[in-house]
Amino acid sequence: MSRTAPARRLRLGLPRRVFSQVLLMQLAIAAGVAVLATGLFLAPLSNQLDDQAMRRALAIAQTTAAEPQIAEQVKDTPPLPSGPVQREAERIRRATGAEYVVVMDWRGVRWSHPTRSEVGRTVSTDPGQALAGKEIMQIDSGTLGRTARGKVPLYDTHGKIVGAVSVGIAYDSVRARLIHAIPGLFAYAGGALAVGALAAWLISRRVQRQTRDLAFSDISGLLAEREAMLHGIREGVVALDRAGRIRLLNDEARRLLGIGDEAVGRSPDEALGDGRTADVLAGRVTGTDLVTVRGQRVLVANRMPTDDGGAVATLRDRTELEQLGRELDSTHGLIDALRAQDHEHANRMHTLLGLLELEMYEDAVEFVGEVVGDHRATAEQVTEKIEDPRLAALLVGKATVAAERGVALWVSDRTRLPDRLVDPSGLVTIVGNLVDNALDAAAGAPHARVEVELRTEGRTAVLRVRDTGPGIPVEQRELVFTEGWSTKEPPAHRGRGLGLSLVRKLAERQGGSATVGDAGGGGAEFTVVLPDALAEPQPALTAPTSQQAAEEES
Repeated sequence: MSRTAPARRLRLGLPRRVFSQVLLMQLAIAAGVAVLATGLFLAPLSNQLDDQAMRRALAIAQTTAAEPQIAEQVKDTPPLPSGPVQREAERIRRATGAEYVVVMDWRGVRWSHPTRSEVGRTVSTDPGQALAGKEIMQIDSGTLGRTARGKVPLYDTHGKIVGAVSVGIAYDSVRARLIHAIPGLFAYAGGALAVGALAAWLISRRVQRQTRDLAFSDISGLLAEREAMLHGIREGVVALDRAGRIRLLNDEARRLLGIGDEAVGRSPDEALGDGRTADVLAGRVTGTDLVTVRGQRVLVANRMPTDDGGAVATLRDRTELEQLGRELDSTHGLIDALRAQDHEHANRMHTLLGLLELEMYEDAVEFVGEVVGDHRATAEQVTEKIEDPRLAALLVGKATVAAERGVALWVSDRTRLPDRLVDPSGLVTIVGNLVDNALDAAAGAPHARVEVELRTEGRTAVLRVRDTGPGIPVEQRELVFTEGWSTKEPPAHRGRGLGLSLVRKLAERQGGSATVGDAGGGGAEFTVVLPDALAEPQPALTAPTSQQAAEEES
């Protein structure tokens, strides 16, 4: 026997699409509001119609009681179905459309009634308040059913109460007026519901376009995934609204830019200050893989506009890659220098071999002394003036590279730098970038020369690097410190236009400055001033006196 799969139970509930859900909710709200408004309108309308009927009955009763002959006839004639009071009351009833006009004496005996057989009988409701001189309005039930009533006292010509007048308006007529008003109310409510339905449809269509017709559960899932992705990726993400204000930062962006939640709601200029980074985020600088420097970090930024007029910028930290690139440049330079030294060493060995073969021993000894002396002189010249070992080693290596490129690297005689640097790594970066830049400018020029002067004024270090290159025009002297600006073709592994920008940022970070001007005799002269670059000198240790030594021994 084959078994059939159990039938799937139908699930009743809201549809998944946002458009349908919003439309149904809006329609339910509009219908509820329409029903509530109709009910709230009908309740006071019923009370208002009741009040109008009671006031109308009271007015008819007051008008009837105001006729003096009725009071006199109640005093002088008996209560007869064909009496003058009955005839006058019926005339008034027919003229006003009232349900009844009852005239009674001070005992509550009727002198008039629409049912003639009731004339002469006592009224079915208590007339005490009216006979006591009060005017009454009420909804009550009597022999003619439920009516809206008005009761007033009946005075004779001497002002004495001789009876009362009671007028009733049939309650069915009041209800009929109310029922008659309901279709109009429903028409207005239906019109309001139709307008609400149209508005709900338009709103739902707009929500559908903005949410890409996703379900609320899908949107919730996307938001959760977005939060996890934004805070989990190792790229900085900055979202900006259509006004250019920052509306979102992930953890990596906060770390790379050095800002926190206080930047949200502010423009990049307000959050980051003036600079290329703010220009890139604001869209004033366009392009792909834009290189910018923030503090000591080298960042690569890309900016993508969004459909709502805002933008999303991504930031990648390329500081380590940039450092590796610079190390690679230095390595290439050293390799070229070693290759040149190898070639030069081979030539010198051949020369030495020739002198030995010719038995010119004294000339050979003199030649070896000259070669060794040149290298020793260069190293001694640097180390005598610069006591910091890292900076001295840098300049010795740069001198070898300069010699290979046909440029004379000279350390000025005024250079004096003690071994008390607060940030030696920063100064090494500054000197290396400036010397590399000067070598690039001077290479190929006649009498190519680069001079480095590094001296101190108290705790302030002043660095000057001069070259004999073409110089820098006045209008470009600020541009050379701008990130990404360069007159050279970028190498394959990294961008150009970062070295001088990094020099200025490092100098400004220490409260100093970096400027460029003309060097004497042509070329450019870069000047970097670093306040508080040197640590306080340590007090010299004095040798103990003979008396102190004796005391210590004892």
